[in-house]
Amino acid sequence: MTGETPTQPEPGTDADGSGEELRRLLLELGSELLAGGLPVNDVEGALRHLGVALGRPDVAVAALPTGLFVTLEKAGDTGFQPTGNPLRFEQTAEILELGQLVRVGRLSIGDALRDLKRIRRSPARWPAWVSDLGAVPVGVGLCVLLQPALPNIAAAAAGSLIVAGLTTAARHWAAFRPLLPVTAAFIVSFVMLLAVQASILDGALRTIVAILAILLPGSLLVTGLSEIAAGAISAGSARLLGGSVQLVLFVTGVLTAAVLLHAPPTDLANTYVTNASWWTMVVGVAITLAGIMVWFSTPLSATPYIVVVAGLTAGVQLTVQSMYGAATGGLLGAIVAAIAATIAHALPNAPVWQVIYLPAFWVLVPGSFGLMNAAQMHSGDGLHDLATAGSAVLAVAIGTLIGSLISQLPLARHRGARFL
Repeated sequence: MTGETPTQPEPGTDADGSGEELRRLLLELGSELLAGGLPVNDVEGALRHLGVALGRPDVAVAALPTGLFVTLEKAGDTGFQPTGNPLRFEQTAEILELGQLVRVGRLSIGDALRDLKRIRRSPARWPAWVSDLGAVPVGVGLCVLLQPALPNIAAAAAGSLIVAGLTTAARHWAAFRPLLPVTAAFIVSFVMLLAVQASILDGALRTIVAILAILLPGSLLVTGLSEIAAGAISAGSARLLGGSVQLVLFVTGVLTAAVLLHAPPTDLANTYVTNASWWTMVVGVAITLAGIMVWFSTPLSATPYIVVVAGLTAGVQLTVQSMYGAATGGLLGAIVAAIAATIAHALPNAPVWQVIYLPAFWVLVPGSFGLMNAAQMHSGDGLHDLATAGSAVLAVAIGTLIGSLISQLPLARHRGARFL
């Protein structure tokens, strides 16, 4: 009828009401978040909440580590999007911010789709080989924590350079990537055990663990356990299986080197050369965190928040662990990380919660304990120590779930609706 005001489409729909553009956004956004390593239950929840905010309360999402399905309404068409190549953390942080802007209505669906492509194609802050060199401060920092003797620290620096070189090679040679865990573990262990036999080095196992920790699947195991606890059994089981296979490859590399060198069981015993003091722990955490930030390419603008939260997390974990064991330290460390990240997120102009929390998570994940204890099977003590390592991983997973609940407290949302 002449003079009628044209009917505007509902939020989250195209001009013809099909909602195809919204479904594309949910598929691409979910795919990128999976590529950033977020748990599938978090991705599913985020996309459903975004659909509700955009006027589509019946959005259904089913995510797996390899891809996700999205439908906008009951009995509607379903779209599928595979997970892309892994993202740098700075890209994941931008995508999390983008999702938050769409949810609060500050970014349109079309602009969000355009920005997703831009973020995916954005150049790295520095060359890939520089990120790979982040393995060196991580290895040195962890050695300061695990075995703070000067010969061991020097050996950790040299061994971490080997890891950085192998990682760069795997980046350029796709066929080598599946062999990276066993190759790195074998070469590093062979060199360290040779140094032990030449009486240059003592307490090799802790040094080996420090060098290889950056490659260990600790975060994969913890994420898998937390997904299973949250009800995402298929995704969690797949991650647990993948992480367990990687851990077996690492242990195989270590034990193969020991067998070839006829190393006695005592060479792989979990022994201290020098105990870490409080100031060496502070130095070790600082160096390790610096390496993690280079390795994962964390956003520069979030650095103050990351440093404070990760440093507090590591301090609590190490203090509690020294008194009550790795499991209790990991549990309380994860909870403290979540509380500190929630408080930091509530500050003006702070980044989203995950950007602050995830580096702290990488600091406290006890993947290295798994390798350390499994490798001791060579000396006959492995079964008990594997159970200890398993309890530590499970404790961090439980702490991560508790942390996720803490992040949803009103304090975390006072600046507006959160994406995740």
